[in-house]
Amino acid sequence: MDPAPHCFADALRAAIADSETTLERVAQQLRARGTPVSLATLSYWQTGRSRPERPRSMAALGHLEELLGLAAGALRGLLEAPRPRGRSARRAPQPLAASAPWADTTEFRRLVAELDLSHDAALTRLSAHDRVEIGADRAKRVQRTRQVLRAERDGVDRLVVTGWAERKGGQPPSLTGTRNCSLGKVNVDLRGGQVAAELLFDRPLGRRETIIVEHESHLPTPRQTAYGHQRVSRMPVREYLLEVRFDPRALPRYCVQFAEVDGREQVRALTLDSAYTAHALALDLEPGRYGIRWAWGTP
Repeated sequence: MDPAPHCFADALRAAIADSETTLERVAQQLRARGTPVSLATLSYWQTGRSRPERPRSMAALGHLEELLGLAAGALRGLLEAPRPRGRSARRAPQPLAASAPWADTTEFRRLVAELDLSHDAALTRLSAHDRVEIGADRAKRVQRTRQVLRAERDGVDRLVVTGWAERKGGQPPSLTGTRNCSLGKVNVDLRGGQVAAELLFDRPLGRRETIIVEHESHLPTPRQTAYGHQRVSRMPVREYLLEVRFDPRALPRYCVQFAEVDGREQVRALTLDSAYTAHALALDLEPGRYGIRWAWGTP
């Protein structure tokens, strides 16, 4: 079995695929054990549309882990705190640390130590475009990122970007500036599988001047199976486009687009186009997590 993905929905989806069972069979077995979970609810759980929160659902998790051959607590441990409800759910979202999904704020601060973040707030993100290529081995081959930025004061000359492995502890990707920028200071967290780097612009920008910046991210070999791609938007972004292109020899069973802001996630099904590509477009992004997840069938 591949190493478990880092969020509940991904881990559940991968475990079901690896166990070669079906949602219908899982629902029947849970019902037989006295902890029924509807087929629709299981489907929502594995696509990220909802997650276990109520006592009855939490009671079923132990049986679900056993049925799928997982260690006790493997799924429960990936659940975050319950979603805010009522008045607290309407609070404005707070900026996120642009680090790996498994990392906390302290780890992000350590990752960007000695990097110059003072220019970040002086850059307006007009657009961001991630293009990810998935190979026949079901692993990410390369991620190409283009950003259109506008300086809000004179002298802005850099941007800090981050990247991470497919799993915690995996080898982090290598970053390369490919247009209007070059690599500055780089911090690597091997234990957490993360990297942070400064992209130094070719020249300082004047106030209200725009720039197109492009960089690439390459994961080292041997590459791990990919189950999704996400961008952590630490600052607001006016337009974000994500494309994930699959090798025609290894197509996913399905893809979903997701957006998580202030602890609330929205999910929508996606269809591959004639170029074997799924895409997701979002406008006026608040700080949050945005991306595409997918599930593989039996090789």
